[in-house]
Amino acid sequence: MTDNVAGTWHGTSRDEVILRYAPLVKYVANRICMRLPSSVDVDDLYQVGILGLIDAVSKFDPDRGIKFQTYAEFRVRGAILDELRAMDWVPRAIRQAASLIEGAYQELESHYGRPAEDRDVAVKLGISLQELYEQLDEIRGVSIISLEDLRPNSEDEEWDSLDVLADDNTVDPIEKLGLTQLRAVLGQAIEGLPEKERLVITLYYFEELTMGEIGAVLNLTESRISQLHSKATLRIRARMNRELILKKKRRAS
Repeated sequence: MTDNVAGTWHGTSRDEVILRYAPLVKYVANRICMRLPSSVDVDDLYQVGILGLIDAVSKFDPDRGIKFQTYAEFRVRGAILDELRAMDWVPRAIRQAASLIEGAYQELESHYGRPAEDRDVAVKLGISLQELYEQLDEIRGVSIISLEDLRPNSEDEEWDSLDVLADDNTVDPIEKLGLTQLRAVLGQAIEGLPEKERLVITLYYFEELTMGEIGAVLNLTESRISQLHSKATLRIRARMNRELILKKKRRAS
């Protein structure tokens, strides 16, 4: 542990800090695993998350004005998501289905200027509504939104994901990076979701309810909540992709 980190806990040892925050790793691993197929072992994610916690302890800098728990959760989640990407656990057919559905949302919503209806998407893809819902069930694990997924694709823009952890007393990192528009589009994308999808996103990401708990609140099955979550995520990604494309075109002109 660095001197800065050791001083943060007034002499608390490195191992004691890791033990103290181990439950946080289990919480994050369980939250992510709930969205994944049963073939993904939560214990494997937990082990990777512990490595992320150790990395957080080693690299934490209190001078950033960030709470260690916030920093550690970010590092743990990032380590787990990186491992999942490396595992490439999503079958190619499911990735393709997710890409096709996202593309359909992007094209239809750009054309109509409103959220696309399920039937519109099914017709666009040449499949039945039942097939669409089955695919949405299958791709639930693909719809993990991470900060890294929203990073600019442009090589001339710097992006330090840790900057998003700055506290309220520091300069807004998104303002500093000139990504105000990106943040605004994300907010607009969420606000523009159909009511039930917006509720699912709000309850899941902001109120931190499980899919089952959200189902109880909305009186819907967990499978239906999963479908709504997948649709909302794909709509948001489609909206973000449209904005990035427009941004690139504006720069080129």
